[in-house]
Amino acid sequence: MKLPPIAGRLIAGVDEAGRGPLAGPVVVAAVILDPKRRIHGLGDSKALSPARREQLAPIIGSKSLAHAVIEIDAAMIDRINIFQATMDGMRRALAALEIEPELALIDGNRLPAHLRCPAQAIVRGDARVRAIGAASILAKVHRDRVMHALDAQYPGYGFAVHKGYPTPEHLAALRDLGPCAIHRRSFAPVLAATYANTEFDF
Repeated sequence: MKLPPIAGRLIAGVDEAGRGPLAGPVVVAAVILDPKRRIHGLGDSKALSPARREQLAPIIGSKSLAHAVIEIDAAMIDRINIFQATMDGMRRALAALEIEPELALIDGNRLPAHLRCPAQAIVRGDARVRAIGAASILAKVHRDRVMHALDAQYPGYGFAVHKGYPTPEHLAALRDLGPCAIHRRSFAPVLAATYANTEFDF
C-alpha cells in the first residue's frame, strides 16, 4: 500500500497498546509531530527497549505539535468488546488533539467511524510512519506505568512484570487467586478462571 502525500500537511499518527492482555486498559495515543523538530530513534515501540521508550516519551511530549493519550478500562472493554474499545480510543485520542489534523494515519487495517479528519489505515504503520511510531511509544509507556501502579493495588498477579499479558506466571496467578477488578472478564482465560473459582449452590 502506498502512503498518501504528506509533505507540508498536519499528520496525526495513531496507535494503541494493550489489545492482547487479560487485564488493564487498552491505551491509545495520537501524535502530530513538528517537522521542524525532528526526533531521532522513533519506531515501533515493541522493537525498542523499555529504557529507550522511557527516554523518548518525554521528548515526544515536548517536541510534538500536539499529542493525546486515552485509556479505555477493562469494564468498558467487557461491555463493548476489545475491537470497539480500541476504535473508540482512536476516535477519542484524535478528538483530544488541540490542533486539527489534516490527515490521520492509523496503525492496522481498520479505521474507526466518525473521525474528525480524513484517515488511512497503515499496516505495520508503527514501523513505517514516524508519527505512528511516536504514538506507539507514548501509548506503550503510559500503559506500562499504569500497570506498575495497578500492581501495587492488586498484588500477587505480577502486573508490573507481564503488564497483564497471558504469560504462564499470569495464568498461574489467575488459577490460584481468581480474577481481580481489572481483569477483562470477557476474555476466555479470565472467564475460565472465574468459573473455576466460583462455588455453585445447586
